Amino acid sequence: QFLSLCAPLTQEHPEVLPFLSSRHLRAHPDFRGSAEFRNILGRLLRRVRGRRRKVYVYINELCTVLKARALRRRLALRAAPPSSHQCPPSTDRCAPSADRCAPTSSQYPSASSQYPSASSQYPSASPQLPSASPSRRPEEPRRSGGSRRQIRHLEHLLRVYAAEIRRLQERELDLAELDSADSPYLQENRLKRRMMRIFRRLCQLKECSSLTGRVLEQRIRFRGTRYPEVNRSIERFINRPDAFPDYSDILREIRGASARHGLGLGRRQMENMAQEAFREVGNRLQERRHLDLVYNFGSHLTDQYRPG
Repeated sequence: QFLSLCAPLTQEHPEVLPFLSSRHLRAHPDFRGSAEFRNILGRLLRRVRGRRRKVYVYINELCTVLKARALRRRLALRAAPPSSHQCPPSTDRCAPSADRCAPTSSQYPSASSQYPSASSQYPSASPQLPSASPSRRPEEPRRSGGSRRQIRHLEHLLRVYAAEIRRLQERELDLAELDSADSPYLQENRLKRRMMRIFRRLCQLKECSSLTGRVLEQRIRFRGTRYPEVNRSIERFINRPDAFPDYSDILREIRGASARHGLGLGRRQMENMAQEAFREVGNRLQERRHLDLVYNFGSHLTDQYRPG
């Protein structure tokens, strides 16, 4: 349904939908058949029907969701070659018994085991002494994700905060409230900051990416010079969070790359290169921020507004 709805709206860029289909095929099968994915698709369907001009924004949002739930390639571990394992001389701590000196399957995992446990991947250097309490079970690996109860609680908090923010935005204000130290604008700002913290924690519990699909989160590829080492250094610098470099920052990156890789660039050559790179980087960053403002500016109070 989503592809058939977007097909007539993306005829100018026919490569978009095949790319979206490839992202869908690479996503985890359990996620593709989950209720969460159906809810996301239903929400995006309603948005596309209501605001067809922003179809590429919603396609990008769906691509980001699918990329976060993509299958990871798992490399099979090859069996280690048998080595001559010499048993240490008999002491009080280590007796030369066959079961301690012979290499076990936990020390050398087979090729079919993709992700061995921590104990099998890194065997202990010293032999284990018998435990004082044989009935005690070994500790189970701690889960990195959260429980369903925690996830439901945080999702409920997000809904409560979103409703409260909506109420504050629809509230009529007077001059006295605008001068107040606890004005609705400040309350709204605090609630949004709390929502961001809850959202990041929710992504940790769900073990998924916290990317939202905004243009500001997309990485800028820089190929402005003919030196790949300089390009990589500038690209790493401009893709830092909240980075908007000046001319001296670009020149410093070029000098550092030239010194590290022995490019032998002259002073005048590096200054000319920094000027050209600074102009290109500034234009790219400005264009990205402008697109982010165009896609995200607005309020639910004006969503239904149509000129004329």
